[in-house]
Amino acid sequence: MANLAQVAAAVEGFLSFCRIEKGLSAHSLSAYALDLRSLVDWCQQAGIEQVPSTEELRRYLDALAGRRLAPRSVARHLTTLRNFCRYLLREGLIAEDPSTLLKSPRQWQTLPRYLTGQQVGGLLEAPDTGKPTGMRDLAMIELLYACGLRVSELCALKLADVNLDLGFLRVTGKGEKQRLVPIGSKAQQALRNYLESARPALLKRRASGSLFVTARGGPLTRQGFWKLLKLNGLKAGVRGNLSPHVLRHSFATHLLEGGADLRSVQTLLGHADIATTQIYTHVARSRLRTTVDQFHPRGGGAAPGSSA
Repeated sequence: MANLAQVAAAVEGFLSFCRIEKGLSAHSLSAYALDLRSLVDWCQQAGIEQVPSTEELRRYLDALAGRRLAPRSVARHLTTLRNFCRYLLREGLIAEDPSTLLKSPRQWQTLPRYLTGQQVGGLLEAPDTGKPTGMRDLAMIELLYACGLRVSELCALKLADVNLDLGFLRVTGKGEKQRLVPIGSKAQQALRNYLESARPALLKRRASGSLFVTARGGPLTRQGFWKLLKLNGLKAGVRGNLSPHVLRHSFATHLLEGGADLRSVQTLLGHADIATTQIYTHVARSRLRTTVDQFHPRGGGAAPGSSA
């Protein structure tokens, strides 16, 4: 079994592997590097000289949770550990993967926030479609909700990525992986309206390959979209922390609630691991639980027709 110094030395090889063979972004590589530096530092402080065991990895994750790290950050560390351990096993530096028995404790899992169908409807009615910017805003919000895109994927779309005749988008996701995503009929109409009148009005005969542009003709950034989403959310009366990812969560949750199978949702979201998609099944089950509690005579709420 490799000692801790060999494990630390393997980090660079792991990062190169992730960059070259898995096509991870510089942002993801930086996060992996920080996570593994944290692990090595903890092992040194704990006097661990070999590859940490499953129990030692559990203690490490508990220590992270004890530092009041956000649950999502702890979950990211766990993902990093699993990927790194698989790499060590592949390179022959360990005989067994100590991360295989690690499970995400319930307190590390946070259910994604999503909007109700009524809230989404209100949000889609908020943009002022009498203006080119409003038509653009509607098209972007429609696409985000109808296709389950990440905000980075939405803002990176090019004109050439749209095929309205077939009703598909070509989306470039994490690791530069491409996928084809169908566009719903209402999103298609909003996008067609934007392309036919609003986009030319915003560009004022300037050339741009970007699908979504500002009034100055430049590509709309993620920060710009966050701002317009917040403004339209306020107009619609959507309270709470509205973000582009909330619409992505809403897309997945509403699909599963409508009967879509998990594998299809995984493909549409561009998740490499179905375990990432499974969090939405917890959301759907949670909502079912609430329904039973509220409306079933034995569910915990008042029985229908009963008086308090």
